[in-house]
Amino acid sequence: MHISHDSLSQLERRYRAQLINSLSGFKSANLIGTQDTFGRTNLAIISSVFHLGADPALVGFISRPDTVQRDTLANIIATGSYTINQVNSDIWQQAHQTSARYDSGQCEFNEVGLTPLHQPQVVAPFVAESRLKYAVKLESYQTIELNQTLLVIGRITDIWLDDVALNPDGNIDIESLNTVCVSGLDCYHTTERLGRLSYAKPDKPSVIID
Repeated sequence: MHISHDSLSQLERRYRAQLINSLSGFKSANLIGTQDTFGRTNLAIISSVFHLGADPALVGFISRPDTVQRDTLANIIATGSYTINQVNSDIWQQAHQTSARYDSGQCEFNEVGLTPLHQPQVVAPFVAESRLKYAVKLESYQTIELNQTLLVIGRITDIWLDDVALNPDGNIDIESLNTVCVSGLDCYHTTERLGRLSYAKPDKPSVIID
């Protein structure tokens, strides 16, 4: 089946959104927790979080254009603080519900039945039910001119996770935390690990190490 450039441009809007969002395959499912300058909390599911570097520890995500009220983005810019909370199989439905367009005065934590958790020295709330979560300090944000989305970059400052998932070499076994991933706009998945491979070298085939 071939979908041409011309065909893409003629597709119904929601159909095209589902199609294009599915092309990138499995994506991480995370809840971003924020708080405004009045102490009101906000929670939003994001499937665009990505690793930027380990030293310094940087993480990025893409925010949709701020042509309408974006409480998550506004709170991050105002306070410089946000949290990223992995979604697990116990909370995936509540997590998805945070994508609903609640009014600014409504608290997504209350609306979907998740619990805000505050830690010392971190302004933004965490999700108590998440088993892997970390605090992030805003470093920069910029508009991508091609489509007016925003690239948000932050520095990871603190990490909380179930210790059962942390391997001796620093690798996190996210599958042991029942972490889920998302494809397209609304399809959630559990995973099955194939294995970890040894460090790749040109003169030595990689082998399964775990």
